[in-house]
Amino acid sequence: MTHKAFLYFGTPYVARDTLAYLVEHGYRPLAVVTSPDAPRGRGMTLTPSETKAYALSVGIPVLTPQKLTDEVIEELRAYGAAYAVVVAYGKILPERLIESFPLGVLNIHYSLLPKYRGASPVEEALKQGDAVTGVALQRMVYELDAGDILAQKETAIAPTETARELRPRLVALGAELLVSVLPEFEAGTLSASPQDHASATFTKKISKGMGELSLSGDPLENWNRYRAYTESPGTYFFMEKDGVRIRVKLRTAAYADGAFVPLRVVPEGKSETDFSQLVAQGWR
Repeated sequence: MTHKAFLYFGTPYVARDTLAYLVEHGYRPLAVVTSPDAPRGRGMTLTPSETKAYALSVGIPVLTPQKLTDEVIEELRAYGAAYAVVVAYGKILPERLIESFPLGVLNIHYSLLPKYRGASPVEEALKQGDAVTGVALQRMVYELDAGDILAQKETAIAPTETARELRPRLVALGAELLVSVLPEFEAGTLSASPQDHASATFTKKISKGMGELSLSGDPLENWNRYRAYTESPGTYFFMEKDGVRIRVKLRTAAYADGAFVPLRVVPEGKSETDFSQLVAQGWR
């Protein structure tokens, strides 16, 4: 089956995995647009994005513009793509670029829009203790996550699920949903539904401070914040003994009988240990 030509915009592993699913199902983009190589690791070595590395491994041309300037937009227009797919690209597409694709731009968003627009929908669903989330396929507009909905799919969130487990499930769900509707989309027969903008909620870009817990705080709130941020940026709390205050990174935790229970931790400047050992040493 012959598919229409498209470009793919994406950067981290969620975009790589979605691209791989598309390629496996016969949808191969003309080119991939991703963020420039960035310093990573202890040596701060310039490293390609996960999506770039995968695209090059399967022979797909890659562009890494620092900014989507007029010159870059003209370069992208020259491909003559009918549409584009955007998954966690990391930059806002200019309106002129969006409008250059005859069929439009498809975007996978990891929430049930209009709930949790913005940068951290997966984390927000966990932090709020939601029992259900999902993925939305929207037709991109210049306003943040405000495009018409082409398809949505729900999934239950397990009470013990963290972002580390939930995100890959949503990525797979989104990729499957995208491939399932692309034939109709390319044929121009896929209907779209406007979002209820009045009921929209917004999420913020994740910062390190979001992972701070207070052991004297609400146990369920601590548990949900741990589930949301243990993958990134990581969760932590502070403990004191004899007038000394240390920062303690949380590796694993549990929630049982209404109590939040830290399990494995890394005290500031020390090796990983059981939380019970810190308590036994008098840290509070």
